[in-house]
Amino acid sequence: MRRAASIAILLLMLSAPAAAERARELGIPFAGTPGPLNAITDVPGVRVGHATLIHGQGGDAARTGVTAILPLGPDSDTPVPAAGAVLNGNGDMTGTQWLAESGFLEGPVVLTNTHSVGVARDAVVAWGQRHFPGTGAYSLPVVAETWDGYLNAINAFHVRPEHVWQALDSASGGPPAEGSVGGGTGMMAYRFKAGIGTSSRLVAGPGCPCTVGVLVQANYGQRDQLVIAGVAVGREIPDLMPTRGQEAQTDRRDGSIVAVIATDAPLLPHQLGRLARRVPIAIGRLGGIGANSSGDLFVAFSTRVPQAWAGGTQAWSTLPNDALDPLFSAVADATEEAIVNALVAADDMTGVDGNTVYALPERRLLAALRKWGRVR
Repeated sequence: MRRAASIAILLLMLSAPAAAERARELGIPFAGTPGPLNAITDVPGVRVGHATLIHGQGGDAARTGVTAILPLGPDSDTPVPAAGAVLNGNGDMTGTQWLAESGFLEGPVVLTNTHSVGVARDAVVAWGQRHFPGTGAYSLPVVAETWDGYLNAINAFHVRPEHVWQALDSASGGPPAEGSVGGGTGMMAYRFKAGIGTSSRLVAGPGCPCTVGVLVQANYGQRDQLVIAGVAVGREIPDLMPTRGQEAQTDRRDGSIVAVIATDAPLLPHQLGRLARRVPIAIGRLGGIGANSSGDLFVAFSTRVPQAWAGGTQAWSTLPNDALDPLFSAVADATEEAIVNALVAADDMTGVDGNTVYALPERRLLAALRKWGRVR
């Protein structure tokens, strides 16, 4: 009996999926120094949770989900300084009018698919009312989307309130899962399977040390555009295109990318907007152009909140503008690595009507980088 049990355990271990390797672990060179987790959760207080929906086949397949980022964890309704930015606006991020007007993010940032924004928004409001009754917390939540209809039966509306609550309730401070999880479950980038990716940078200099963390939901870009570490990887790997049934697809319509930037640096809302506007630097490094059909939407927040002061005023502290350059670099570097992490972590996926999107093959990626002297 013991021998049979040992064999069963061994078989279970052999069949279990191996932990996803990250881009840096493959030897891909990136600028900057990451935090201990190399994730947005390196910023103290930030929590991330996912709800992943993978079930069914044919026309009703669910390949979708929800990702929630809570700036100060689930037990706080304290608004944090924040601002947004847009590269190309073919997308939706709710709550941004009040975000721009007030300079504060009043709750989590939730990521999902295009046709689930409404239910996710309402679910966040309900969650906020249960956790902070009578406060008006989370009344104008920030919910962003990218389109996963190639793999997910998007009009089946698989995402329900309980999935949003699951993402919020499960949010933790450990290393977030990446690739085909949460809101990134059905997403692709550069016509490879992608989804959620994250990275962080430690920043030294005046007013610091500080941490900058980025989480992306990557679902954009064409194959021939992809550049990693300065190498035109998309041209080196022109095959493995998504298939509709058995037929390779060369549809030129682009998708979208959402990026969430967190920092513990003391910044004013307009300075956080300047951080958010550095995300496109990373997109450009990787070959993205902000295509007409792409929704490239970004939000940045600081966990350093102003303190109440005598007389009903607030006391703010902030870095001077001359000290922001290292943070700008950190945003660009962490975003670049987060996007590549999303690609490296994802596996092949078959979804609605047998459509298939293939993962970026790691051996061929490394061979291309080696060919051009970027890795050994």
